[in-house]
Amino acid sequence: MNDTVLIELRTEELPPKSLKLLSEAFADTVFSALAAQQFTADDSVCTPYATPRRLAMTITHVAARQPDRILERKGPAVASGVDGEGRPTRALEGFMRAAGVTFDQLHKTSDGKAEYFVARQAKAGEPLAAHLAEIVAQALKKLPIPKVMRWGDSEHQFVRPVHGLILLHGTSIVPGEVLGLASGRSTLGHRFLASGDIVVDNPAAYAPSLLAGKVIASFADRRAAIAEQLAAAAGKLGARINPADGLLDEVTALVEWPAVYVGGFEAEYLDVPQECLILTMQQNQKYFPLLDAAGKLLNKFLIVSNMQVDDPASIIQGNERVVRPRLADARFFYDQDRKNGFATRVVRLGSVVYHNKLGSLGDRAQRLGRVARSIAEKLHADANLAERAALFSKIDLLTDMVGEFPELQGIMGRYYLLHEGGLPVVADAIEQHYRPRFAGDALPAGNIACAAALADKLDALVGFFGIGQPPTGDKDPFGLRRAALGVLRILMETPLPLDLAELIDEAKSTLIQQGVQLEAVDEPLLTFMLDRLRGMLRDAGHSVDVVEAVLAQRPTRIDLVPARLAAVSGFQALPEALALAAANKRIGNILRKTEEAFPEPDIALLEEDAEKDLFQRVLLIAPLVRSHVANEDYADALKVVASVRPEVDRFFDEVMVNVHEPLLRRNRLGLLKTLFDQLNAVADIAKLAV
Repeated sequence: MNDTVLIELRTEELPPKSLKLLSEAFADTVFSALAAQQFTADDSVCTPYATPRRLAMTITHVAARQPDRILERKGPAVASGVDGEGRPTRALEGFMRAAGVTFDQLHKTSDGKAEYFVARQAKAGEPLAAHLAEIVAQALKKLPIPKVMRWGDSEHQFVRPVHGLILLHGTSIVPGEVLGLASGRSTLGHRFLASGDIVVDNPAAYAPSLLAGKVIASFADRRAAIAEQLAAAAGKLGARINPADGLLDEVTALVEWPAVYVGGFEAEYLDVPQECLILTMQQNQKYFPLLDAAGKLLNKFLIVSNMQVDDPASIIQGNERVVRPRLADARFFYDQDRKNGFATRVVRLGSVVYHNKLGSLGDRAQRLGRVARSIAEKLHADANLAERAALFSKIDLLTDMVGEFPELQGIMGRYYLLHEGGLPVVADAIEQHYRPRFAGDALPAGNIACAAALADKLDALVGFFGIGQPPTGDKDPFGLRRAALGVLRILMETPLPLDLAELIDEAKSTLIQQGVQLEAVDEPLLTFMLDRLRGMLRDAGHSVDVVEAVLAQRPTRIDLVPARLAAVSGFQALPEALALAAANKRIGNILRKTEEAFPEPDIALLEEDAEKDLFQRVLLIAPLVRSHVANEDYADALKVVASVRPEVDRFFDEVMVNVHEPLLRRNRLGLLKTLFDQLNAVADIAKLAV
């Protein structure tokens, strides 16, 4: 009989930042295991539930018993399973013993490459009760939990102590034990707003029963309810909520019966930069700061409480008492940092180690200044301002505010420099040199800020690659993948007419001038960055073959890559494209197979009409292609390239390249090399060949 399964593991408060992930992983793993053992149907649906004190799910259309099955066990290949006389080899005999079958009971099957022996055995279906508890237990062991704990005198381990287990199939309890708990049908409602056990008669009654017990079981429903209440409360005040990545999910994982209240603080704290106040409210207190229409912080915030009461005054006052010392700390740090001076701290950077092989923060600041100056000169910007911004960019790391809130680095540097009368363009560059901090983040604005940002990222990339510390697997402790993506985005999206290889060389030179010992870095780092660019372009929707055609040329003018992509996409739609791509691939193979030098083709050595015609066509298009490429008219360059198709087709139909006469052969190879250079002037169009 098919019915709905309910599974609930009731715990103490689960880690809020990982609750949603734990819930989804738990549900997915259990559902997959039931499906693998053929307990579910094609239309079975798994619905996860998660609150601070429980992980749960319902799964529809679950069978009470597995169907009878034929289990198939793969054995040795037929070729190695029997000898020349058709008798089983030792390998096959071992397989038969393990499978408990005789030679006559074996079957043969093919995987398309070879034929294999298989043993097939009938297995009667087993009841759900024989498997469900073990499936749940194994799913819990597979959850992404970095650290587990024991509780009481138990030897069982989980992320938090567990206190209850529900295993229901329809109206029936499925007997079993998980983490030392016997299955039942009872749970608990809200810790304070409900009392007594909640008995769940059947899975369909689970969410309604908890709702009556002041618990919204669904994470998604609870999140939506909080978002609606937040929006309504902000709307009443004519304000908007400051966006905060992940805060809504985290708060959803902290409450079971959410209620939103408005708190406030003294207006005098608004003298502190609002980023500081916002961060302390969001990070330390999980409040939602409110902004006016102009984006200025108000002295009010929204509290998401786990208690819905008629008179929330005590809740509001309690939260206001808690937040006030936090705001006072922020004001103290801000005042002290301004008293101690900003620009004067630059000398202290030399006493802080950046990396034992890359020197101090002072050494790094000097390098950033030199590289930023060089970049600004290339961009015809004020090199002195760019150098100053880069030199000052790391000073705020020594301030009390950034020491307490590392997320404010750059932001506080801007405030402190402006306080001391610094130029706004330099202050803005200090704030923006970390951009982009994450995918989709804004880019630095203006050439001064771009120069400082590029210098910062290139120094890190070249430095850590040069001392043999590139990212490996999923480990990237120095954020080099993010730095590479930042460089690429700045160059391509701003865009900036800078050569990436030259920038890498500039950063390398500054490190060498300081005596840093570097491994070979240019090619490995360029390859790494082009790999990041490949992923960016694919994620942006560009076709794989077009991306590969452009990146095969290892472009270093990243700002020109979009134009090359557009030109190659347009070329791909031309009727000549496929034939020329195939011809280009053929020419490349021919040229790679020869060790001879490729001379300039000599008209006097041309014998066949087809090669003479091709020579004349190449002679005609070469200056046009060079001119279009030099002017960045890549689409026009490829249109000119497309015009050579008739001569190319005829050449390969009528002319033999690898003839015995060496002068003739070398001349034809030289002609093909000249043609090859034109075909690949914009991109490696061979990548477009099917």
